[in-house]
Amino acid sequence: MSSGNLLASIPESLSEELFETLAQADDVKIERIVSASHASPEGFWYDQPQHEFVLLVEGEAVLRLEGEADPRHLKSGDFVNIPARQKHRVESTSTEGKTIWLAIHYGS
Repeated sequence: MSSGNLLASIPESLSEELFETLAQADDVKIERIVSASHASPEGFWYDQPQHEFVLLVEGEAVLRLEGEADPRHLKSGDFVNIPARQKHRVESTSTEGKTIWLAIHYGS
């Protein structure tokens, strides 16, 4: 058994996003992602073989899904369930404070 706090043990400065696997089994992976003014590289799109449920725990972010006219502006408590192979990218994250995500990758 493991336990912890999503809002604890966050480094003061992050040169790149922090990805931490919290739990994993068969076709499920749960991770904490911590961003600090990070965004996807120019022209880069995530294209994942699994579905991804993303909860924005703290902070703000702008998420773009390919095929949607407007990006999604997310704030604490917002979630998105992204189907497998749906291309998406992070346009921006909070410039003040950290942005903390809970991502659950599952199925396909």
